[in-house]
Amino acid sequence: MSATVRDPQPSLRARRKRLADPAFRWFVTLAGTSVFVILAAMVVRTTTDAWPIFQHEGFFGFLTGDRWVSGSTRGTGDFTGTYGAWPFIYGTLVTALIAIVIALPLALCVAIYINQLAPKRLRNPLSYTVEMLAAVPSIVFGMWGLFWLVPNVLLPVFGWLESVLGWFFLFEGPVFGRGYLAAGIVLAIMILPIITAIVREVIAVHPADQQHAAYALGATRFEVIRKVVLPSSFSGIVGATMLGLGRAIGETIAVMMLIGSTKSWEGSLLRMGDSMAAHIAATFKDSSPEAVKGLMAIGVALFLFTMIINVAARLLVWRIGRVAGDAAV
Repeated sequence: MSATVRDPQPSLRARRKRLADPAFRWFVTLAGTSVFVILAAMVVRTTTDAWPIFQHEGFFGFLTGDRWVSGSTRGTGDFTGTYGAWPFIYGTLVTALIAIVIALPLALCVAIYINQLAPKRLRNPLSYTVEMLAAVPSIVFGMWGLFWLVPNVLLPVFGWLESVLGWFFLFEGPVFGRGYLAAGIVLAIMILPIITAIVREVIAVHPADQQHAAYALGATRFEVIRKVVLPSSFSGIVGATMLGLGRAIGETIAVMMLIGSTKSWEGSLLRMGDSMAAHIAATFKDSSPEAVKGLMAIGVALFLFTMIINVAARLLVWRIGRVAGDAAV
């Protein structure tokens, strides 16, 4: 029996295969590293531009100051303005909180209905409708809210709230239509499809065996949803909520059109105010070089708040996953 003669030189195809793996590994490594490079470049550049403002006002003085008067100096010398970002931080947090309080229960109800209660022939159309709502540009939400929702729906409701609950500081008048509550309601509509889509996917992958076991023990559909489905999906719901909150905090155009764009802050939800992103968009074009540095400082604060929310969301989901024993989180 003759021995098989093998070519000592590897074939061209084999060499290409050996080169493909390291090339692919380096490519994806560069792609992943580029995210950190871009993020670091943004942080360094914006912080460098905003640093004179932080030196002038103090970092915490900038965050807690409630007076914003733009200066007009062009050089790097003494500033002539006063820069306190608290009215914009307050408006951002209030509108985002209103949006989450309204959107989260609605998103849970919609997701539960699509997955658990809706007829099969309606599930796909409803899912597509939710995803289509997420694709609507924010400027469309802003125009719809400003020209139809506020005058036809919200203004009468706000007038009724002021007449009934005007003694409470959150609903003190006068009623302007635009304000924190109007912006928060439109934000809730904007983030509703994002939260709904994620929660729907989380509930859809819940093991059916656990639900069937609960039904076999005599549990009703409501009990299965409340005691089996929702507790095991809690970490995903938290993640979806934080993602929607991040979107609400960073929203610009719709909030700018609906919040009123004033540099003061009020305790009443019916009053007008401003947010960080909306103030940057509304005033950046006509700002002096000194005022631009102040807007860059607002951008740094906005980035800081967004980063804190994302990190807190990830830690919370990780902690809930450990407690629940969910290795997929």
